[in-house]
Amino acid sequence: QLQLVESGGGLVQPGGSLRLSCAASGFTSSSDYYTIGWFRQAPGKEREGISCISDSMISSDANTYYADSVKGRFTISRNNAKNTVYLQMNSLKPEDTATYYCAAGWITTVQALCVMSPGAIDSWGQGTQVTVSS
Repeated sequence: QLQLVESGGGLVQPGGSLRLSCAASGFTSSSDYYTIGWFRQAPGKEREGISCISDSMISSDANTYYADSVKGRFTISRNNAKNTVYLQMNSLKPEDTATYYCAAGWITTVQALCVMSPGAIDSWGQGTQVTVSS
């Protein structure tokens, strides 16, 4: 069973940076075929997909996806050797405050995963809190 564990959350001042990590284990097939993404949910708001990344084994196009709200500030990357996906978050704003989750889908496009299309997500992590405040 695929398991995802997030880490790296915390309290940061506006304008600061954090790097989140999502460590995956228990793949039932090659990790190259999994698309992995980051989502967040603030109190009273719906969960939203903010960034997703696939491997070239899935599609030669659009290996990454970013929501407009984070484009230019956040960068997603993956290290298949370590089965880990990272989210580098720069220029953080108070409105970035939320619980951040990672999720994975098998042979799923970045678009389908990040918009949470039905059946796209196979597993969720437990979440890590990010608070941006002075």
